[in-house]
Amino acid sequence: MSTFGLSFLVFCILGILDASHAQLQLNFYAKSCPKAEKIIQDYVQMHIPKAPSLAAALLRLQFHDCFVRGCDGSVLLNITSSTKNQTEKVAVPNQTLRGFSFIDGVKKIVEAECPGVVSCADIVALVARDSVLVTGGPYWNVPTGRRDGKISNASEALANIPPPTSNLSSLQTSFANKGLDLKDLVLLSGAHTIGVSHCSSFSTRLYNFTGVLGTQDPSLDGEYAANLKTRKCKSINDNTTIVEMDPGSFRTFDLSYYKLLLERRGLFQSDAALTTSATAKSFINQLAQGSLKEFNVEFAKVMEKMGRIEVKTGSAGEIRKQCALVNN
Repeated sequence: MSTFGLSFLVFCILGILDASHAQLQLNFYAKSCPKAEKIIQDYVQMHIPKAPSLAAALLRLQFHDCFVRGCDGSVLLNITSSTKNQTEKVAVPNQTLRGFSFIDGVKKIVEAECPGVVSCADIVALVARDSVLVTGGPYWNVPTGRRDGKISNASEALANIPPPTSNLSSLQTSFANKGLDLKDLVLLSGAHTIGVSHCSSFSTRLYNFTGVLGTQDPSLDGEYAANLKTRKCKSINDNTTIVEMDPGSFRTFDLSYYKLLLERRGLFQSDAALTTSATAKSFINQLAQGSLKEFNVEFAKVMEKMGRIEVKTGSAGEIRKQCALVNN
């Protein structure tokens, strides 16, 4: 084969591999719905300051969406009486998700402006970014043009979303399956700088770590564990109490999450797991000692990368009329 022929072949292969990326673009709706992104931004700016904890919930919603069938809005779908299919929403990892009604509210006003144009998948991505920005967090580019998926299975959510009890090996496998590396894992975990969790997500660390009642995770700082047990999660059966993931600044997008990790005060086993790798721990040290501006730049890059996971573009999927229902 000639050099030209080989070069052309490589170009074609790369073009195929990058097709989903190429079809996402900034201001995808510039002609079809020029006011869409401003409408979404205004809605977020109006409502999130009144309920700031929703910012973390909406960021988590995008993560859970992208890790199952890609960023296609499949996490939003309800069970329908016709199929009786158990959708992602009912899977254990998603039972504490919030923000569905917020997404529905955004979709309603966007549909009023441009019916059938803007996907729910893009709304999830834009709302996550705009919500974090309103709380003082970083801005990142959100290329748009995602299409909505038509399939949602609870079993796939259970298989693909890493639980808070994950060790480093399983975390790395989950992330690698989505094209994300160890650095991406550490950066995305930094989202735990905002938001809250239920005791049930980490109570085994306090009360039943080895499977024997009364055993505690030795990797968790003793004083922090005692505080959690006496003031927050007073029983292993507590499913209602909520705890700040980044105590003292859970509404502020800052570096304290990484500083707490180094003090063995990460709330989840999956947080503590990050410090079991010398490479990851070195990066955590670098972030903790660095500037917030540097972290924001890195976090912005990884959020854009995550937002491209297995996206549906072109004629794949559909543009849902209602985010919780596949079109008839």
